[in-house]
Amino acid sequence: MRETIQIYHTNDLHSHLENWSTIHQFLSERRAMHDTCLILDIGDHIDRSNIFTEGTLGRGNVELLNAASYDYVTIGNNEGITLSHEELENLYNDASFEVVVSNFTDQNGAIPSWMLPYKIHETPSGIRIGIIAATADFGIYYEKLGWHIQEPINRLKEVCEKMENKVDIILCMSHLGISQDELISKQIPQIDVIFGSHTHHFFEEGKMVNGTLQAAAGKYGAYVGNVMFDYDHSCKRIISKKATLHPVEDLHKPANDLEQLETWKRIGENKLATILFQNSILLKKDWFHSSNMSDFFGEALLAFTGADCAMFPAGIFLTDLPKGNITASDLHKLLPHPINPCVVTLTGAELLEMIQLSKNEKWPLLEVKGLGFRGKYLGAMQFVDLTEQENGDVYVKGEILKHEKTYALATLDMFTFGYFFPAFKFANKQYFMPEFIRDVMKWYGKQQESKR
Repeated sequence: MRETIQIYHTNDLHSHLENWSTIHQFLSERRAMHDTCLILDIGDHIDRSNIFTEGTLGRGNVELLNAASYDYVTIGNNEGITLSHEELENLYNDASFEVVVSNFTDQNGAIPSWMLPYKIHETPSGIRIGIIAATADFGIYYEKLGWHIQEPINRLKEVCEKMENKVDIILCMSHLGISQDELISKQIPQIDVIFGSHTHHFFEEGKMVNGTLQAAAGKYGAYVGNVMFDYDHSCKRIISKKATLHPVEDLHKPANDLEQLETWKRIGENKLATILFQNSILLKKDWFHSSNMSDFFGEALLAFTGADCAMFPAGIFLTDLPKGNITASDLHKLLPHPINPCVVTLTGAELLEMIQLSKNEKWPLLEVKGLGFRGKYLGAMQFVDLTEQENGDVYVKGEILKHEKTYALATLDMFTFGYFFPAFKFANKQYFMPEFIRDVMKWYGKQQESKR
């Protein structure tokens, strides 16, 4: 006897809810069509740049997954490192699906109660489907939040060895990226299908690597992925497998689509209506020059971190900040980025190199995608207590820079990955977590208000 198994998957939605009602409707229709069907999400469903996600701290996204009858999900870095330990601990309290992550523990090595290291799912006909998953190794971030990430590929090998004689099929939900998925295909041949994500890649018809089918559905809900197996019960093996994508733009939109988007937005705004502090003056943004907004934030960043000097791009400010009552919603609109403050320890010579790199004429108009940045342009680089004179002399806190001396530079964690400033990748760093840069503004605004 042959049986067809249908699996639908999404990944990297990043709270782009403009497509969600359509995805929900499509998945509901498809589940009703099939005898054996699983629905998976491969991580980064949440993104705190969305006001609904921010207002509900991701629990609203869990409600959406519940309503769409998802069976299994794994976590991406947005679930894992943009929430505090307590917030992630409680994120899935009301989930009607199961969370699978094979390479995740607390710092004592214990598996959290809200997740499974693997799952054996049995279909009504008795096919045993082993489900494993791994999330990207942002180790230093997880450690700061009280979690531990195991090296993904070695851990997946261990889990596969434990379960391979107990299952008929092995599926891997991978929030590791396309290059890691190719390594998994070559190093763990027991895996039948890898559902990929993290690097926002997609395969229109899947990709076969060493006999393993790779499937991925891009980003932002642009596609719903579909993997179909034909399984032969007599010989107990898969006889065919294929992957396809369903472009969401080609699917029928529900009649209440726009109304639903407004509802989610309103929920988020209501949750963030709390007044945080009173602002004494209007703070104006300017993406390409210094402004009273950048001055205020620079002072806040130095006061919060205790660093010697600071550097950040003016493009982080998406709105002005009005005079008067400032709410959590105001700060979220101003700084929606899931970016943490960071202090990098550099020598004077490395600071000089950073200043020279920051003069790149292309950077202010650079449209940055990723790294936590949720703005449009990077904007002009702003410096606080770090000044260069016309003769080339550089001063830190009013004293001339010394090449061999070390300095603490307050900046944004997005700059520590080495893309803009290579020296930052290998320098000593102190990340402030779980605080985002909007939390720095909130803290400093309250400080200033208390002094008046």
